[in-house]
Amino acid sequence: MPRLPTALRSVRVRLLVIALLPMLVHLPILLGSTVLRWSGKVDVILVNKVTGDLTIADQYLGRLVETSGERVDAVARSVELFRALEGGDADAYLERERARLGLDFLRVARASEWPVVQAALNGEWHSAIDVFDAGTLRALSPEMSERAEVPLIPTRGALRTGRAAETRGMVIHSAAPLTLPDGTRAALVGGMLLNRNLDFIDTINALVYRAESLPEGSQGTATLFLDDVRISTNVRLFENVRALGTRVSAEVRAEVLGEGRIWLDRAFVVNDWYISAYEPIFDSFGTPVGMLYVGFLETPFSAAKRNSVITLALAFVLIALASVPVFLRWAGHIFRPLEGMMRTIDRVEDGDLSARNAPIETDSEIAQVARHFDGLLDRLEQRDRELRHWGETLEQRVAERTQELQKAHRQLEQTSERLILSEKLAAVGEITASVAHEINNPVAVIQGNLDLARSNLGAAGAPAEEEFRLIDDQVYRIGVIVSKLLHFARPEDYSGVDQSVDPAEVVRDCLVLTRHQIEASGIRCSLETASRSSVHISRTELQQVVVNLILNAVHAMPGGGVLRVLTAEDGAEVVLTVQDTGTGIAPDTLARIFDPFFTTKQTQGTGLGLSISRQIVSRAGGAITAYSTPGEGSRFVVRLPIEENAQMRDPDRMSRNPTGQASALGKNDTQRPP
Repeated sequence: MPRLPTALRSVRVRLLVIALLPMLVHLPILLGSTVLRWSGKVDVILVNKVTGDLTIADQYLGRLVETSGERVDAVARSVELFRALEGGDADAYLERERARLGLDFLRVARASEWPVVQAALNGEWHSAIDVFDAGTLRALSPEMSERAEVPLIPTRGALRTGRAAETRGMVIHSAAPLTLPDGTRAALVGGMLLNRNLDFIDTINALVYRAESLPEGSQGTATLFLDDVRISTNVRLFENVRALGTRVSAEVRAEVLGEGRIWLDRAFVVNDWYISAYEPIFDSFGTPVGMLYVGFLETPFSAAKRNSVITLALAFVLIALASVPVFLRWAGHIFRPLEGMMRTIDRVEDGDLSARNAPIETDSEIAQVARHFDGLLDRLEQRDRELRHWGETLEQRVAERTQELQKAHRQLEQTSERLILSEKLAAVGEITASVAHEINNPVAVIQGNLDLARSNLGAAGAPAEEEFRLIDDQVYRIGVIVSKLLHFARPEDYSGVDQSVDPAEVVRDCLVLTRHQIEASGIRCSLETASRSSVHISRTELQQVVVNLILNAVHAMPGGGVLRVLTAEDGAEVVLTVQDTGTGIAPDTLARIFDPFFTTKQTQGTGLGLSISRQIVSRAGGAITAYSTPGEGSRFVVRLPIEENAQMRDPDRMSRNPTGQASALGKNDTQRPP
């Protein structure tokens, strides 16, 4: 193996290389990788920002579509329109309403192939974005056809086309159900053309890119595409000329319109690079017909990154030029005694046994190396033992902290799950309360008119008595469903008076109430009551929970089976168990049985029974749990704190329901109309 030159074998040179290598080689590599990572993080931040911008624009467009449908529905339900239809001046009235609402057309339709109009003819207003061809626009309004036409401008990177202009129109298409004076069902249809609708696109741009939301030199833009053609945009082709008629690149078109995916990346827009976000727009048929775009100019961010890299490189060079000479000077003073020792060793190797090191007047660190070497070894061994001990202690503490963190993590997950469920239930509760309120009004009208018809017909209504009875049953069924919805949405308004009840006695009463269903299904029932303590809960609500569990078990055993109902005490709790030998519940279904409106009974159930039962039990300070094995049966366990424990858990229970109202849901479940 060839030997290195003497200069390179010098301790001075080797140590200098070792000392300078990290600074002159490793540090630039580290800085370069850091800059690249920082640049990537900046790109991610920019993409996240444009994603948020796209969300705002999409929400505004969606709200605009929904608002259009609500306004058309309000006109369709107005008394003035009905009077205008009766009086024969509907066209003038609709023209005034069209101008007032800012629509491009508003008309009455009796049939149409558009899903929006079909939904209205079926009794439900609907609003969506649709594309009308030139003939349809011309039939609605020649002015709309002229305004919709956008000449195509050759655009770099766009898909080749033989068209010279885009003549179709993108329209916010809305329709609402309408009943004509002769009783015929029709639809009130309205729409607003988005082609060249610059106010609409400027509003989106103002919402997304407010003043000072972007750095100086950047500019936010928004665009609405019909297919791949810009039909409404604030992107400028020249100083004061908007880029209407320019087209998106073939790459973006293929991903957004061809595959229906959102594009989040930098893209070349007309004449510059932008951080861009494109999302597909679907018409009422579910077909992608256009795109919504937001983005901002990339140049200021690229310049900032470039300037940062240049500044960092210059700073490194200046620091290196200033520090290397100083370092070399200091190194010379350090290495000089070592070089003297090396010369002495070389002389001894050459045979000069009288060679000695020159006397060292100062007691420097190098002179003390030999004298303290053995002592350092002893201390090193002691430090090693201490480090091992500290390492073992550290591992033990790390293990303890890890267990604590795992426990805290599990608690956090449970809390997060409860929070998510609480938010979902709150949202569902608001919706169900609104739906229940809206259903009660027509139900009351139906029941009132039915009673009036029966009274007016008297004996003449006897042939239709069976039909009247069926209508009564269905009205009653609707009332029960509405009552359950209200009970679910506002349980605090329907909670019964808290009482001290014996669960065993309540279970016996519930078995009497459900005896007919149990015997009709050929089910053998066994009751075991080992509890003697009372619980603090409304008797009616506890009956509701138990009856619901028993009937669910009966439904799970249509061919017969064994039903076991048990009450027992477990410490400070009364445990109530309802167990069946039915079909069981699949694991994926078992995880959702307590979710509101989830049911496996199709049209026979509302999906609120178990959800309301869990609310009742939770309000009493207890818990309800389900266990099931498919093919073998299910077991529901209700745990309620014994009365004195329930009061300790929730001392404000009575203050939350001072009126003592009975559960409305329980009443509706047990009473039937005459």
